[in-house]
Amino acid sequence: MPRSHEFILTLACRDTTGIVYAVSGLLFQAGCNIIDSQQFGDVQGDDATGLFFMRVHFAAPPHLQGEGVLENLFSHVCTQYGMDARFHAVSQRPRLLLMVSQHGHCLNDLLYRWKSGQLGVEIPAIVSNHSTYAALAESYGIAFHHLPLPAGADAQAKRAQEQQVEALVADQRIDLVVLARYMQILSPEFCASLKGRLINIHHSFLPSFKGAKPYFQAHARGVKLIGATAHYVTADLDEGPIIEQDVERVDHSMSAEQITAVGRDVECVVLARAVRWHVERRVLMNGHKSVIFR
Repeated sequence: MPRSHEFILTLACRDTTGIVYAVSGLLFQAGCNIIDSQQFGDVQGDDATGLFFMRVHFAAPPHLQGEGVLENLFSHVCTQYGMDARFHAVSQRPRLLLMVSQHGHCLNDLLYRWKSGQLGVEIPAIVSNHSTYAALAESYGIAFHHLPLPAGADAQAKRAQEQQVEALVADQRIDLVVLARYMQILSPEFCASLKGRLINIHHSFLPSFKGAKPYFQAHARGVKLIGATAHYVTADLDEGPIIEQDVERVDHSMSAEQITAVGRDVECVVLARAVRWHVERRVLMNGHKSVIFR
């Protein structure tokens, strides 16, 4: 069966008995073939939400290909269990907007993964508050939008620039915005407009090493472990739900520049994983946390 007949169902609801049976049974009765299925119930621990999460990758027969057919098929089950259920066509590639300032390692890494077929997305545009990577964007045939912010720009000027980005997101039908080392604090309005569709990468030293050159600060303190965190962006700075983290060991023999290089490598890998898991519909929100179906 061609990939055009494949779908991913993601759902969340209160945890109770019979959910897996109801979902798999309905897919079976409709003539669908389940390729992969994962589930998780958050019903234990002091901070448990009591929710159930499920991701099902399946192939559907031709008569279920029409828009809204699968939603109608599942309407009764969704009502019965109070499900937030969504269907995603595997053949439809998510559209990404990449945002960058003056450090291009994450941008370059994502572009390479996309061009080499490792990342199944479309990238119609790159936004930056600097013109540094205009030529890089042109080399990939991607539209580059230079939206400068002068030093000391006030909140009104920053919000006006963000509204240009929001207009671009709407015009280009963007599914996910990736902050590939975009070094600007975003307004609550901008974060709210892209809730669950805005991913950031930062070094895991926060809040210990704030400000410029965090890896140099880490070198000065003699750290032995460095890392990176990819997370969804919220109005609370660098406190959004975490998607992925990783670390690398460093030691006294390494210079600040060498530690910076290691840190940037980790940032690239962590951000790429987070983006891939998001576009493959493997990330489900669980309050301030996330559930990752790898």
